[in-house]
Amino acid sequence: MSNRLAGQASAYLRQHAENPVHWQPFGDDAFAEAARRNVPVFLSIGYAACHWCHVMAHESFEDPAAAEQLNAGFVCVKVDREERPDVDSVYMAACQAMTGQGGWPLSVFTLPDGRAFYAGTYFPPAPRPGQPSFRQVLTAVAEAWRDRREAVERQAGALADALGGLFSDQLLGIGADSGHDGAALTSAVGDAVAALARTEDRSHGGFGAAPKFPPSPVLEFLVRHAAGTAPTAEDARGLAGRSLAAMCRSALFDVLGGGFARYSVTADWSLPHYEKMLYDNAQLLRVLAHWVRLGGSDEFPADEAREAASLTADWMVRELGLPDGGFASSLDADSERNGHRVEGGYYVWTRRELTDAVEDPDDGGRLASLFGLPLGEHASAAAPLHVGRALTAEEHARLARHRDALHAARTLRTPPDRDEKVVAGWNGLAVAALADAAWALGRPGLIGPARAAATLLQGTHWDGARLLRVSHGGTAGGIEGLLADYAGCAEGALALYAATGEEQWYAWAEDLLAVAEDRFIADGLLSDAAATGPAAQSAAGVRAALAGARSLDPHDAEAPSGASLLAGAMLSHAAYSGSAGHRAVAESIVGGLPRLMAQGPRSAGWLLAVAEALLAGPAEVAIVGGAGEERGRLQAEALASPAPGTVVAVGEPGVPSRVPLLADRPAAPDGGPLAYVCLDFACRLPVGTPCGLHQELAAPR
Repeated sequence: MSNRLAGQASAYLRQHAENPVHWQPFGDDAFAEAARRNVPVFLSIGYAACHWCHVMAHESFEDPAAAEQLNAGFVCVKVDREERPDVDSVYMAACQAMTGQGGWPLSVFTLPDGRAFYAGTYFPPAPRPGQPSFRQVLTAVAEAWRDRREAVERQAGALADALGGLFSDQLLGIGADSGHDGAALTSAVGDAVAALARTEDRSHGGFGAAPKFPPSPVLEFLVRHAAGTAPTAEDARGLAGRSLAAMCRSALFDVLGGGFARYSVTADWSLPHYEKMLYDNAQLLRVLAHWVRLGGSDEFPADEAREAASLTADWMVRELGLPDGGFASSLDADSERNGHRVEGGYYVWTRRELTDAVEDPDDGGRLASLFGLPLGEHASAAAPLHVGRALTAEEHARLARHRDALHAARTLRTPPDRDEKVVAGWNGLAVAALADAAWALGRPGLIGPARAAATLLQGTHWDGARLLRVSHGGTAGGIEGLLADYAGCAEGALALYAATGEEQWYAWAEDLLAVAEDRFIADGLLSDAAATGPAAQSAAGVRAALAGARSLDPHDAEAPSGASLLAGAMLSHAAYSGSAGHRAVAESIVGGLPRLMAQGPRSAGWLLAVAEALLAGPAEVAIVGGAGEERGRLQAEALASPAPGTVVAVGEPGVPSRVPLLADRPAAPDGGPLAYVCLDFACRLPVGTPCGLHQELAAPR
C-alpha cells in the first residue's frame, strides 16, 4: 500500500499526499479493501482552508508512529468536504448524533461497509483533561473491533437506521398539483422578519452569538423583502442594513484588498477566522449589489455598499480567478509570518509595518491610530485593519489615498495557499453575482469574468447530458454534480442571460434544469444526489451509512441548499418560458417553508428569498427593437428594479428566439425599442422610455 492522493483535484487531498499515512480517496475501492483486510475504515474529513485540519495533520498524520498505527489497523480515507458534501453531511450527522457536536477536522470510524460506529473532531497528539490523544483513540477503536465486534456492529446498525430515518424525513415531495397560498406565504415571510428581529445582535449586528458567520442567504431574503410594501418591509431594511454595515466595517472585511473572511470568532466581528471562501464572497457580493440597487439606508448608505462590493468583485477576479476561466474554491486561513505559518499572518499589521508602508508619516500615524494598532511595549503586536464604525469623510479620504500603497506592501508577503479546484455550484453563484454586480455597480467589465467562468463550466464540466462537480487545471473529474451544482449553474446562467441577452446561457440553463428534474426527482421525491441515471451515485459507503435511504438536506446554511437553489432557478425559468411544470416544482419546494421555519428562518434564508419572488410574480420584462445605447437604457432600467426575482429578456423583433417571453413582441413603429412588462400571467401596454418602464415596474400590484 502507499499514499494515493497525488494528482487529486482537491488541494486538501494533495496537501496530504506526502503523509506517511496510506491515504486513499473516498470510493467503493476503499471499502472493498477494508472488507478484504477485515479492518475498520478511518475517514478524515476536512477542507484546504481549515486551520485545525492543518494542526491535526502536522501533529498526527505527519507522525510516523501514528501513521504506522493507522496503516496497520485501518483503511485510511481522506475526504474533502467541499468536493463531497454528500459524504460530509452524512458522517457529520453521525458525529453529532454520537457526540452532540461537530466540526472539522471530522474523524469517523466505520465498518467496512461504511456504517459509522465512532466519531469525533480534532484529537490532540497527547491526552488533555477530558480528551484522549489520537493514538489512544486508535488503540481503543482497534481493541473494540477485535474484542467487541458484535457490539460495534450492533451500534453501527442502530445509528444507520436512525440516520436513514432522519434523512428520509427531510425528502421533499414534488407534485404537479402544487400551488401556493398567497396569504399564508405572506404571513410566513412576515413572521420570518419578526423572528430574525428577535435574534438580532443590536450591539454588534448580525444574528445570535459568537462565532458569527455571514448570514448571506438570510440577507438576500431581507433585501428582497425590503423592496416590497409589506408592513415589515422597513424592519427588513433595518435588519439587513445593520448586519451589512457591521460586517463591512469590521475585521471580517479586508479593507485593503476586498473580500470577506469565513467567520468571526468574536461577537463584534473583530477577530476573523481568516480563510476566504468563494461561496461566501459570491453571495455577499450579490447581496451588496442588490442593496445598492435598493438604494441603501441611513445606517448603511448605498455608496458605502458600492465600495465594499466593488472591492470584493475585484478581489474575486484577482485572487480567485483562474487562467482558464472559473474561480478557485478558497484561500487558506494560515500563511507565513516571520518564518512561521500562523493564522491570518498575511492580513495583520504592526504599527511599524503600516507606517513604513505610507510615505506621509503624519498620515501613517493617523491611520495606525485609526486602526487601533498599539504603541509602546505592545508595538510589536499585529492586528487586522478595521475600525468597527463608519469612517468620517476625512478618514475615508486618508485611507483611499494610501490603500494602493498598503495593498502593494502586503503583496510582498507570502500569500496564503489557494485551493484551485473549481466547484461547479459555487462558480454558478459567482457568475450570478458578477452578472448582477456589473449592472448594479455600473461596471460592465465584470461581465467578462462572469462569461469566462460560465464558459469553463459549460465547456469543461458539462458534456451535454451530465454535469461534473469539480475540475482542476482545466480537467473535470470525480463525481457527477449534486443538486446544488445543477441548480447553482442554472442560477448563474439565467443571471448571465439577463445581463447579456446571450441566448446560449438561457439554453444551457434550460438543459441543466431538464437533467436535474430527471436525475434528482424520483417517485415524487427530491434528493441531493442523483436518484436515477447511470451515475445515481451516493457511493456504497454513504448508502450503507443511511441504511439505504436517499438523502436531502433542505436547510440553507453558509450557502443555499440545492433544494432552494432549484426552486429559484425553476421559478425564473417558468417566468421566461411560461412553463407550469417548472413553476409547480418551485411551488412544491417553497411549500416546505413551514417545516424549515419551525427551526428558525436562518435555516431557510434562500427559500424565503424565493418565496419573495413568488409573491412578487415575479415580474417579466421583454425588451425588443432598437439598438445600442437606446435599448441598453431600457435594459439598465429593468435590471435596476429591486422587485424580487424580476426576469429580463432582450431580443430582436421577428427573429426566432428560444425564449418564449420574446415571442410575438413587435418593436415601436419607428424601429425603436419597446419594453413589455408582464405580471400574474397578464401583460401591460409596452413602454419605450426608461421613465415609463420604471413606472410600470414600480406600480402597485
